[in-house]
Amino acid sequence: MKILVDVPVDPAALAALRQTGLHEIDCVEPPAETARPLDPERIGGAEALFCSFPPVNFADMRALRWVQLASSGYSQLFGLDLPQRGIRATNCRGCFDVPIAEWVVAMMVNLARDTRQMIRNQEAALWDRSARFQSEIRGLTVGLWGYGGIGRETARIASLMGLRVHALTRNGVSPLGDAYCVPGTGDPGGVLPHRVFRSGEELEFLSGLDFLVVALPLTKATEGLIGERELRALPPRAFVLNPARGPIIRQAALLRALDEKWIAGAALDTHYEYPLPPGHPLWRFPNVILTPHISGSSLGPNYRPRIWEVFSLNAGRLARGGPLLNELTAAQLAGA
Repeated sequence: MKILVDVPVDPAALAALRQTGLHEIDCVEPPAETARPLDPERIGGAEALFCSFPPVNFADMRALRWVQLASSGYSQLFGLDLPQRGIRATNCRGCFDVPIAEWVVAMMVNLARDTRQMIRNQEAALWDRSARFQSEIRGLTVGLWGYGGIGRETARIASLMGLRVHALTRNGVSPLGDAYCVPGTGDPGGVLPHRVFRSGEELEFLSGLDFLVVALPLTKATEGLIGERELRALPPRAFVLNPARGPIIRQAALLRALDEKWIAGAALDTHYEYPLPPGHPLWRFPNVILTPHISGSSLGPNYRPRIWEVFSLNAGRLARGGPLLNELTAAQLAGA
């Protein structure tokens, strides 16, 4: 199989793939960080593409059978008509579950104990032992809106820490299936949530939470999914955590919820503008923690080995005619 690689190389994984003798691998240097055109003659015969962003002249990849993305998000494939062209697509779901779930747990602890204010007190040499700095999260309820890999690993850690776990999905919780999962992590069997809610039960799900974690992909169906109605359904004690995508929560509704104290605060790793401008109102809230989209970063120490593991496993499965890990459906590729 002729493979075009347009991501940072993991030397050990690349060498192992080449040693199989099954593939002819062409690595683009330097790898792309955004969509760009590539030499039509170079890409025209590639049967597989491992990339973060397809090339601008993707139509020139006439022999392509499979795209492996180095990201969990897949909106960069919208509009490419992959199913109509008979091209299969897989993403790197599962590679980012551990760091993002750890970010979620860290934010829950920091929000519950108001660590931001304690740091400000330290910088001002202020000794303040107020009760709000002495909270604990054990026994509280975390709600996962979406139960993919990130939700499952968050559920595992939260359960170990004594939190109650609620999950909201379209059709309930089921075993993980043919999806990549770091060994020993997550909830492959789908057995951890203490309570599962389905579509149509959103308000009941939200009404009992101490923490709402947004763990959904950004699609046409999820953009703006959480608005005033949903934020008002949360108890005033609840915190909102968004490591998924900013626009899943309507910006105006979130700002109003913070201004009018419908919720207790938020932790946001994904945003409405990149970089978030200095004058953006979210910077001014003392009860909001903002991080610059680093909860599951490509600069993390395990990012490259994990994406190459998914790619290598799928290359082997494709050669054997087996099911691919993290295969995207035609509905997903249409943004549904």
